[in-house]
Amino acid sequence: MRVAVVGGGAWGTALSNVAAEATGEQTALIGRDPARMAEIAKARVNAARLPDIALHQGVHPTADRTAVSDADIVLLVVPTQTLRSVCAEFLPLMSPGAIVVTCCKGVEQVTLALPHEVLRDALPGMRHAILSGPSFAEDVALGLPTAVTLASHDEDAAILVTESLATRSFRPYRSHDMDGAALGGAAKNVLAIAAGAVAGRGLGASAVAAMVARGFAELARLGLALGAKPETLAGLSGLGDLVLTTSSTKSRNFSLGLALGRGEPPPNKLAEGAATVEALVALAAQHEIDMPISAAVADVLGGRVSVGAAVANLLARPLRAEV
Repeated sequence: MRVAVVGGGAWGTALSNVAAEATGEQTALIGRDPARMAEIAKARVNAARLPDIALHQGVHPTADRTAVSDADIVLLVVPTQTLRSVCAEFLPLMSPGAIVVTCCKGVEQVTLALPHEVLRDALPGMRHAILSGPSFAEDVALGLPTAVTLASHDEDAAILVTESLATRSFRPYRSHDMDGAALGGAAKNVLAIAAGAVAGRGLGASAVAAMVARGFAELARLGLALGAKPETLAGLSGLGDLVLTTSSTKSRNFSLGLALGRGEPPPNKLAEGAATVEALVALAAQHEIDMPISAAVADVLGGRVSVGAAVANLLARPLRAEV
């Protein structure tokens, strides 16, 4: 199986190394900037995103979009908010039999669609899957043990993709629950901002733990309303990803929250949770699901309340049973 990766960032680079190792085939790593991709090809390292980590010898960095044409599997490693336009751009170039895998986490603004729903709309008739779960690009690129979820309604497609990405250190687990895998990835980024803000505010480890636990409760409420399976929400792409993202400064979302809590300027890095939070809250409202922590993050990022006021508002909510 031949894999092409669309997106030359850290995660795309890490996954291209994984695919090249797993398949033994040349893997196209496709980025937008010809000069940058030529530099990566020459240096055999993505210095701006994963410095000091060499590309696998089978990875072919390029800006040539037609490199997807002979791929059996196409990994779309682009932000959720640009996924639809990327699909439109690459649809005429892809083989009709290719399996397209979205590797982003979020909720599309305006439509409130999850990434796999965008694929369904934008790539009609093609086979789809979603890759999610607890994974930092640097850890994967270094060959550190990582387990993720590969979800698809097409069992044959899921088997082909997992076999094409499985290495000694990278282990994809198959699932049919695309809704659960997608929702877990979207919500955990928003909740990581909340956890980071609590930590940055200096409110203590107990408060961070409470924020994570109550955050998971609201993630699960929305997931179940969308038809997700409880075991998915409690698995790698739900609770697993939430634990990772709310416990490390390697997480761009947690780091954004830390900066907010400390009153510092936000890091100059894309935090998918910031682009997703308003859509996530709107999606919850559409299904009449209460997500107070996510709503508080939206209010803070929207400049409507301070971090201190948001925390105080959450603590002032009426007492209730935990379950």
